Amino acid sequence: MMQFWKMNGAGNDFILIQDMDHRLPDEALPELARTVCERRLSVGADGMMVVRPAKAPGADFKMLFFNADGSAGEMCGNGARCVCRFGCENGLAPREAQRVETGAGLVTGWYVDGKNWRVRLNDPLDVVLRQVLELKGQSIPCSYAVVGVPHAVVEQPGLRELKGAALDALRETGRALRHHPSFPRGANVNFYELLGQGRVYIRTFERGVEDFTYACGTGTGAVVLTLALRGLLPDSADAEMRGGLLHVDVEREGEAIKNLWLTGPTNVAAKGTLTDDRIVL
Repeated sequence: MMQFWKMNGAGNDFILIQDMDHRLPDEALPELARTVCERRLSVGADGMMVVRPAKAPGADFKMLFFNADGSAGEMCGNGARCVCRFGCENGLAPREAQRVETGAGLVTGWYVDGKNWRVRLNDPLDVVLRQVLELKGQSIPCSYAVVGVPHAVVEQPGLRELKGAALDALRETGRALRHHPSFPRGANVNFYELLGQGRVYIRTFERGVEDFTYACGTGTGAVVLTLALRGLLPDSADAEMRGGLLHVDVEREGEAIKNLWLTGPTNVAAKGTLTDDRIVL
């Protein structure tokens, strides 16, 4: 019998499985993720997290992250906030300064209030504030940053009101950019619209899900980071997305980025037993 939690952070949803005794074979995890994340045919989610004992010094536990297509992900910002709450409520870590081992390094999380949790995202790498991508005869300006995972950041005026055929067209643009030759590892593609007063609206086409998700934590960090560095947002900004509101703080030390913080809600939607007949372990 395999117990699970179904959680979401601003609508970015995950299946969490505790495997502290390492009963689940490593080679079975990608197929398990594909099976249980498939909407309508199983529980359904954007990704799956398996919680195991940490190997890194100082870490409270380890998070293995898998996208809905079974591919392994280095890190997930909303997932990290959810797994911090999971770790706390299952007695694996304290509420404050718990350290989670991820494929992108250690992530530290804190309880804020209510259902809100805050995590320090991975140090930004390979930040490019301005580049132009050629796509089907179009020149698309974008920024780029690796915040645990690689992210492209592209402005899209009127994004919040986009729907129907226009949104479908943007989805196809996101799909093409996600595989653009400029991104050898692939990239999440974050479209944004500046709303004014330190606020931005974001829709993210996520690799591994291969569609828009309700929210993307590391993507939100990448958007606010690059726009703050360009002087288009303050260092403390709110990000709206389909699933809710996230807050990002960019902390600088001279010209360097010292910390990148992500704060937002978590929700435990369900707890139960996985009984999917297709699961073979």
